[in-house]
Amino acid sequence: MALKNINPTKTKAWQKLTSHFDDIKDIHLKEFFKNNTNRASELSITFDDFKIDYSKNRITNETLDLLIELVNEVDLKDAIQKYFSGDIINTTENRAVLHTALRDSSSNKIIINNTDVKPEISLVLNEVELFSEKIISGEWKGFTGKSITDIVNIGIGGSDLGPNMVVNALQHYKNHLTTHFVSNIDGDHISEIIKKLNPETTLFIVVSKTFTTQETLTNSTTFKEWFLKSATPNDIFKHFVAVSSNITKATEFGINKENIFPMWNWVGGRFSLWSAVGLSISLSIGFQNFKKLLKGAEEMDMHFASADFNKNIPVVSALIGIWYNNFFNCETEAILPYSQYLNMFSDYLQQASMESNGKSVDRNGEKIDYQTGAIIWGNVGSNMQHAFMQLLHQGTKLIPTEFIGFEESLSGLTVHHKKLMANFYAQTEALAFGKTEEEVHLDLKFNHQSNKLTSLLPYKVFDGNKPSTTLLIKKLTPNSLGKLIATYEHKIFVQGIVWNIFSFDQFGVELGKELANKHLNKQ
Repeated sequence: MALKNINPTKTKAWQKLTSHFDDIKDIHLKEFFKNNTNRASELSITFDDFKIDYSKNRITNETLDLLIELVNEVDLKDAIQKYFSGDIINTTENRAVLHTALRDSSSNKIIINNTDVKPEISLVLNEVELFSEKIISGEWKGFTGKSITDIVNIGIGGSDLGPNMVVNALQHYKNHLTTHFVSNIDGDHISEIIKKLNPETTLFIVVSKTFTTQETLTNSTTFKEWFLKSATPNDIFKHFVAVSSNITKATEFGINKENIFPMWNWVGGRFSLWSAVGLSISLSIGFQNFKKLLKGAEEMDMHFASADFNKNIPVVSALIGIWYNNFFNCETEAILPYSQYLNMFSDYLQQASMESNGKSVDRNGEKIDYQTGAIIWGNVGSNMQHAFMQLLHQGTKLIPTEFIGFEESLSGLTVHHKKLMANFYAQTEALAFGKTEEEVHLDLKFNHQSNKLTSLLPYKVFDGNKPSTTLLIKKLTPNSLGKLIATYEHKIFVQGIVWNIFSFDQFGVELGKELANKHLNKQ
């Protein structure tokens, strides 16, 4: 069954929210905290090793109640049920959306086209495990009898961004293998990677559902030509594997049929890292850690599917985003992890969110007259404090932010971590409460700069009232990263349901490809 088709702006809740927005839009966060001493505890959710504190947002309990009225009116509960059960909710492509099935360890059947897909998922996971063990242990040999030392993942979009981000984020857990990612069709990208490789000890993973993606095929062909300068066509099967649904094209390329891992049309590319697309993850950190990643995502799936909406981390996070996007008319949202390991996280979320919800036609095929997807951007703390945070603090734009922090350091350098987290908390406090003229006045006097009161005072005032949400996680582990990624997947889903759009197609990607081919044909 398809998703319901309800224009959010025509709902009773939307009208109430519009009126409510007019009532509270100019109230300062200081006032909210002054009027409710329990605000921080009331506006927070704890789940397992996650705690989300959304008290520094320009909302009240009434705001959240009205936003929940909105998701009830568009029947989010029905949409969630269809999302998890395999209904054809990607209507424009006639597909189910079942990346959640890839990490579902329950005994429940999930039926698509009268077939339970769970046994096939288990079979592929088993193949990923066996293959990973052969490579990591050194049992798998290259054409000269040497073990594999380097993995090259060749893909683009979801076949690159997800695995690349996860391998980077979990490098603390990596083994002896060195993993590289090639995506850009720019020859400079591939040429720099080739300099680091030995053909005798390199394994290439070609990730392309159709095995026709221009960038991936071009890069794969270049790698193959480079490899064949040292080896023969008969050696390709020892050094090239594929993740694809096009067995014919992959075997024509020279890849052994036994070395082709399947992709399914009910998993979108930007949500595919949980499948065999994550082979590079399993090779980099070991299959057991890959399983922990899946388990973490499954735990967040269960929370999302069962928790009341007012205590549901992905739902509340999604609704806060809608509040700023559609009522404050904020166009961007900054994602700010306080972990160098997550330096690719905002890149990953850009595709996951903007390719999903960057739509201007609703589920009825009508042009939309309200804002949909936000522009996602960000960087890691504390680097960004010395870059773009000036604009967030004292600029003219209102930019809601999400801070992601960890209680424990992986390095054991506790002095560094204490200073990092001091900055984490300080930034949210400064954004929310700012600095008044009186406070600036006192500072200048204390620092014996009273003679500069007139000239410096206006420039040192911080208005505050800049919203932020903090997500505090105990420790960055494969399990907690799985939870984190799933949180944002479900946030994206909820926002797409409210905006009445199809989040799981991406026709906007196609036109540029078509025109590029026309230009190539002219050359």
